[in-house]
Amino acid sequence: MGVFDRVEKKLENAVGGAFARAFKGDVQPVEITARLQRELDAEAKLLSRERRLVPNEFRIGLSSHDYDRLTPYSKTLNSEIIPQLTTYAGEKGYIFNGPVAIDYGLDESLPIGRFTVTSAAVAGVVDTVEPASVSPLRPVSLVVEVNGVRHPLVAPGVTIGRGTEADLRINDPGVSRLHARILLTDTPSGPQLSIEDLGSTNGITVDGVRTRQASLHQGSRIEVGSTRLAIVSPVNDV
Repeated sequence: MGVFDRVEKKLENAVGGAFARAFKGDVQPVEITARLQRELDAEAKLLSRERRLVPNEFRIGLSSHDYDRLTPYSKTLNSEIIPQLTTYAGEKGYIFNGPVAIDYGLDESLPIGRFTVTSAAVAGVVDTVEPASVSPLRPVSLVVEVNGVRHPLVAPGVTIGRGTEADLRINDPGVSRLHARILLTDTPSGPQLSIEDLGSTNGITVDGVRTRQASLHQGSRIEVGSTRLAIVSPVNDV
């Protein structure tokens, strides 16, 4: 029995009985699991000879009928599906950027029994900067945004990496343990931002240009590993 056969069998056992009756004739949980497994295979990106990066966040689009029938069971289904995907990924040598998450959404253009899957590899990010580390340097009205979450930029700057010693920890296999540093420097014209590579394996890209060091400003786009960061101003949201 292959890996996916075991996944399918276990899920069939887990969602039998009441689940099977609830979904009879509609989108089946096993079909979703099979489609997610194929999504991992299709979207796997080579990191090394034995490791491939795969999506960890998924959105399932469902018809109105299937959405109403399936979403009441979504937490229970995910508690069965996610461990199976994790096991499958481990046996295939796939690497997740962060926690696996499955969301279910309504797509009224879909007929009953059909569904869509979209996915993304989204890095888990932890901000370990302590408030006490902020210096008297004049504040900069910019923040660094990672995966939609904004993190304050405080003097003398923040380090970015995968290891515990980094101020901004990014769970991305393409990011070195201590990858780069965003520097906040005081000048007569006010605080200035820049970024420098700390000897990382995969380097940094700023505004589409591979570099070792660069000045930053509002709107700057940074790439480390497969993760994208942006320098933005919260003031513009008001």
